[in-house]
Amino acid sequence: MRQYGWVRTCSAAIPALLVMASPMLLAMAGTALAEDGIGHPVPGQYGFQVGVTDIAREIHGFYDDLLFPIITVISLFVMVLIGICVVRFNEKANPVPSKTTHNAVLEVAWTIVPVLILVVIAIPSFRLLTRQLELPKPDITIKATGKQWYWSYDYPKDQDGGFGFDSTRLEEKDAKNTPDFINLLSVDNEAVVPVNKNIQVDVIGADVIHGFVVQSLGVRIDAVPGRLNSTWFRADREGIYYGQCSKLCGKDHAYMPIAIRVVSQPAYAAWLQDAKKKFAQNGLVPLDGTAPVRLADAADPR
Repeated sequence: MRQYGWVRTCSAAIPALLVMASPMLLAMAGTALAEDGIGHPVPGQYGFQVGVTDIAREIHGFYDDLLFPIITVISLFVMVLIGICVVRFNEKANPVPSKTTHNAVLEVAWTIVPVLILVVIAIPSFRLLTRQLELPKPDITIKATGKQWYWSYDYPKDQDGGFGFDSTRLEEKDAKNTPDFINLLSVDNEAVVPVNKNIQVDVIGADVIHGFVVQSLGVRIDAVPGRLNSTWFRADREGIYYGQCSKLCGKDHAYMPIAIRVVSQPAYAAWLQDAKKKFAQNGLVPLDGTAPVRLADAADPR
């Protein structure tokens, strides 16, 4: 009878193993899908977007190589235990229930083993967090201000900037001349930075807490009113990289995209010259505060 019970246990566990192993197969398929939509999510994508910074790739490696295997092993182990309990320890198989009240070895094991697992996870996690917060000497510094429900970007005057502009969601009806339009992600004015340069982003909130998140760049930081938080990235691939506000900041929280265009150094220099003319004419806010402030229309749906 005991041998038959284990056969039934294995039979019950096999479907669970297949269910738990399916995320691995989906993850491999998701990598191919992610390559098709670099900088933004694609329908059916499973997993992270393709990283274009060292930190983004380290984040993905931390999850794919360490966290995901640990989660999978623990999930499989728990499913097998549940299968054993269901098959072997039911009223039909065991009419007389066990009266075991404690087991010192098991109690020590299920205390020490989780602690060791958390330590294994924590050490590389803290190392990665530290690397994200250690700001290298920036080549370019921009300021991103979160507002309900759009972003404003300021480029410092001492870096050939001296201008600022608002970046709001681009609606489909206004996107006739935008061939790479993506609904809910495209904006009217993208933040532009050069490739292979250290970009420091100083982030603050103007009204409520917002979240500045661009997954492909490995950037995630809160925009808090009255507090300037700083993050950085160094993109090694040109393109447009999209993100979204990650904090529930009001009724139009879902319509507050982030778009950062990474270009070559000559293209960036040319954009700077055009931007200084364009945004000075629009009366947007430069860093020296000499231009008038353009207020957003709160009644305008974004």
